[in-house]
Amino acid sequence: MLQVEGVMKSFDGFMAVNGANLTVGKGEIVAVIGPNGAGKTTLFNLITGTLRRDRGRIVFKGEDISELPPYEICKRGISRSYQIVNIFPRLTVFGNVQVAVLSHQRKSSNLFRPAQNIAVEETRRILESVGLLNKEKSIAGSLSHGDQKILEIAIALGNEPELLILDEPTAGMSPEETSATMELVRRLAKTRGLTILFCEHDMDIVFSVAQSIMVMRYGQTIIQASPEEVRNNKEVQEAYLGGE
Repeated sequence: MLQVEGVMKSFDGFMAVNGANLTVGKGEIVAVIGPNGAGKTTLFNLITGTLRRDRGRIVFKGEDISELPPYEICKRGISRSYQIVNIFPRLTVFGNVQVAVLSHQRKSSNLFRPAQNIAVEETRRILESVGLLNKEKSIAGSLSHGDQKILEIAIALGNEPELLILDEPTAGMSPEETSATMELVRRLAKTRGLTILFCEHDMDIVFSVAQSIMVMRYGQTIIQASPEEVRNNKEVQEAYLGGE
């Protein structure tokens, strides 16, 4: 579904991504790991068009999307969440997801139709699928940090994506919230037929959830393989897992 081939990106001479390679198959849950500054978030920004790569190719479902703007990439079926929560804090939980659904349905620019009556069922189905339906009338900014991260996933689902990219989906969560969130990710992948690409610092999560792991260091891909192969790779052990 997604192929990243030799992608490079520099900032004022600093190579943030320096020849990254990544393959994500349809229906897979794939993790990207690496030390702080390895280039993980920059890679996600390149895939989603937030940044423009210097070299290399990004191919989604057979189409080179390297030069496309973010909104075109979104239209093609890629949605993402962010490391720092990115919601509309003054809107209700329902309103946050409804905006995403309306945008996907190309109805967000219709100024002459009451928005509260549009896409109600679609919005509620998404909220129910992530466990936030009972909080649909709550102001988004009043939610707990964990629920705000879940809401962000719900907003991403409003685009009806085929590929969902999650940038540290459990950052700042309690162990209980972390476990519930990753169980939700597993369930969404199964029930919605989603392909998931995520980065995460918690290695217990990575090795228990991911079917394939890509390891980055200094902007480069060290390896992409099964969790067991990655765990046993000497270069990964020395560079990232402490040589244990």
